[in-house]
Amino acid sequence: MDFEFLNSLGKQREPFLFISDFKAQKLEVILLKDLKNSDVEFCINENYSYQDHPHSLETFPIDFDKYRKKFNYVIEKIKSGDTYILNLTQATPIHSFQTLKTIYNVANAHYKLRFKDKFVCFSPEKFIQIEDKTIHTFPMKGTIDSSIKSAESKILDDTKEMAEHVMIVDLLRNDLSIVSSNVEVKQFRYISEIAAGDKNLLQVSSHITGELEEDWHENIGTILKSLLPAGSISGAPKKSTLSIIEDVEEYERGFFSGVFGVYDGEKLDSGVMIRFIEKTENGLIYKSGGGITLDSDVELEYNELQDKIYLP
Repeated sequence: MDFEFLNSLGKQREPFLFISDFKAQKLEVILLKDLKNSDVEFCINENYSYQDHPHSLETFPIDFDKYRKKFNYVIEKIKSGDTYILNLTQATPIHSFQTLKTIYNVANAHYKLRFKDKFVCFSPEKFIQIEDKTIHTFPMKGTIDSSIKSAESKILDDTKEMAEHVMIVDLLRNDLSIVSSNVEVKQFRYISEIAAGDKNLLQVSSHITGELEEDWHENIGTILKSLLPAGSISGAPKKSTLSIIEDVEEYERGFFSGVFGVYDGEKLDSGVMIRFIEKTENGLIYKSGGGITLDSDVELEYNELQDKIYLP
């Protein structure tokens, strides 16, 4: 299946669910009329009501020294000018008594997806939305525990967090300019609060828009392919950063940090597949990470990687 197929579906105004891996090399497409016959579930609900649950995850984190070597490698690449910001992720073995289906049912998130008995994600991060010829994207970059004193002002005033966010916003502005005109930042660095297991997190996002051509429906696949991989979970500049990610992470992201979304014949909504549990022959793994810049602190980044392993 390729992205050209989505163009033909858009031309027919045929509603579908699409699921793309990180590299935009693997694409799953399910017509909404056929969804009930597939072992796939999704839910997109921006205004979901949080439901408490007793489920937790046991984690077996990557060794700190091993992570530090990867971190230092990225810092050297930044110093040499090969990247300015890189989203470094790792796969953490976890244990849960719950099935992927149960995890899907109890998790609280804006974007939820269970793909057969292979993986489940419960993501707070939007990718793109298209409605009435306007394309919207919402890069999310910056996270802090809401219980920290003056958490909101602390993260908004943090120089490193500001620089990281500015770089991602600039990357996403450039990406949108590939497929649309009149690109502008509608809202810069706003705060949203999300439940993260036994605590709440504040996350920083921005809102960017552009104007599409009238025929965007029949080019929907081309638009998506042009914007992948998502800038917020790769880095900048994108091409050289992706090469570094390939070298340093030493595992396959697969569908983690790819995107999934729904086209209903009139509009499109999609999310980035973070907060991601995958079933492997060796058990469950949870893939997570964070953005690295020259000002990043290895211990803080290591802790952030662990903090993002939770069942919301």
